[in-house]
Parts: sequence; structure tokens; C-alpha cells
Amino acid sequence: MGERYGKGAPPAVVLAGGLARRMGGGDKPLLVLGGRPLLGHILGRLLPQVSGLALNANGDPARYRSFGLPILADSVPDRPGPLAGILAALDWAAAAGATHVLTVPGDTPFLPLDLVPRLTEVIRAGVPAALAASGGRRHPTVGLWPVAARDGLRRAILDEGVRRVEAWAERLRAVPVEFAIDAVDPFFNLNAPDELAEAERLLALQRRP
Repeated sequence: MGERYGKGAPPAVVLAGGLARRMGGGDKPLLVLGGRPLLGHILGRLLPQVSGLALNANGDPARYRSFGLPILADSVPDRPGPLAGILAALDWAAAAGATHVLTVPGDTPFLPLDLVPRLTEVIRAGVPAALAASGGRRHPTVGLWPVAARDGLRRAILDEGVRRVEAWAERLRAVPVEFAIDAVDPFFNLNAPDELAEAERLLALQRRP
């Protein structure tokens, strides 16, 4: 998929299909942090760790064209939330012949540089799925998911009305993997306008020698 990607690793999909109501609408991945979009920070941290990247986004894909990524719209109606994005990721990874796919939200600019190796290590130990945790909190949209689960997820969304990622992760018996919080929580995400200023502060801390 290109020399900039890591070899022998799973592909990843950035979830950007939400409505960002608490941010006043718009596309959170396009908010500018430290002079570049949040999505640019996310891609910079993921590219060396994965075998390919795509973006789950609904609406006009032209707004993301400059990033040069495949754009995956939800394949189920009525925007049922991040599970729809995970399903789109699983379908895309299946078409690429992958066994697992990583998903991350489009508003997490400080992702760990060892995210994929740590989650992959757990999968290789024989667990069905792995998700990230920090400070005792689970981050279910940051997960490494088995492609074989996609039909079950589609039924859960369409036939059972399942909407919570946590509920689906529990069905899969996903194992949490704890990441340390140093100066910055690596899974800090932006939900409200004032959190952009906090992200700028955290970015400055991260850049200190």
C-alpha cells in the first residue's frame, strides 16, 4: 500500500463520521492544532504503524481530498454512530484481505507511537479483539477488531439496534490494553470548543525536550 506504511501490520481507519454536535457541528478532524489539522497529527502518528489507512466520513468526500486517503461512508442508514464506522472499516479491511483492522477516532491527536504493536501483541496471544485504555478508562473506539466479526456487527446494528461500541466489544470479549499517561493522556480527545485550547497546551508539553 505504499512505502510510507509499516509492513506486516494491520490497516487502520480513522472514524470521522460523527456530527460533532458538542463542537457546534462541522468536521473535528479538520480543526487546526499547532498549525495543522487534527487529522494530520493522527496520520503522522499512525502511518509508521499500519499497512494502510482510510477515513470513515459521510457527506461530500472532497473536503478530505488533500489527505489522499480512501473515504469510506457508512454502509448502514441513519448514522447509527461509531459502530457504523467500525463496520465500514471491517468491510474495507476484508476487501483488502486483512484479518484485523485498527480504528481510532478523528479527534485524538496524541495517539501512542506504539499503539499498534501493543494491541497486536495481545491479539497474537489469542484474544479476539483488543482496545486501548489509560488512567483506568477504556477507549472502545480505539480498537483492533477481527474482520471475521463484520457480519455479526451488521446484524447487531440492523436487527438488534445495538449502538454502543462498548456493548459490541463486550460481545467480542475484547481485552483492554493499558497505556501510560505521562505529560499527556495519549487518548485525549476534543469534544468541546474549549478543549482545543487545552490541546494546544498539551501539544506544547509534548514538544518539550
